[in-house]
Amino acid sequence: MRKQKPVADSFVIMTELVLPNDTNTLNNLMGGRMMHLMDIAAAISAQKHSNRIVVTASVDNVSFRDSIRLGNVVTLQAQVTRAFSSSMEVHIDVWAEDIPSGTKMKTNEAFFTFVAVDQTGRPIDVPEAVPETEEEIRLYDGALRRRQLRLVLAGRMQPGEAKELKALFAIE
Repeated sequence: MRKQKPVADSFVIMTELVLPNDTNTLNNLMGGRMMHLMDIAAAISAQKHSNRIVVTASVDNVSFRDSIRLGNVVTLQAQVTRAFSSSMEVHIDVWAEDIPSGTKMKTNEAFFTFVAVDQTGRPIDVPEAVPETEEEIRLYDGALRRRQLRLVLAGRMQPGEAKELKALFAIE
């Protein structure tokens, strides 16, 4: 039986200040810089869950809702949603705060997948993720469908084998 670990143990908060070197010519945070920050926060979360070295396997569902401006404080919140044998899905929410005006808004959201590896780079088993709150359970339940979609899109699973996706769309 696999070791179990609450998903709450993987929760990470990371905070950054948007400086001129992080922005484009419109004084907005560059998308690549945002993805870099998201990758770091998500990797820390996956490491906390697995207690292992992790590598990024995929990134999906990255949404850029609103611009993050020069001088904003960016807060990233990451948490493992579900663990499979050696891989883990991590959900990230990003918030931008304009401290002088007192405004805060959710600007980005994404799902990253990481694989835990040993010292030689080979995949290694990770603990099962145990959701406890309503939101954790909702994300956990959707993780298998998201995983199957990732595998189908990557050509690593045939659409007919994606049972969770078939059930979602009631496909025979």
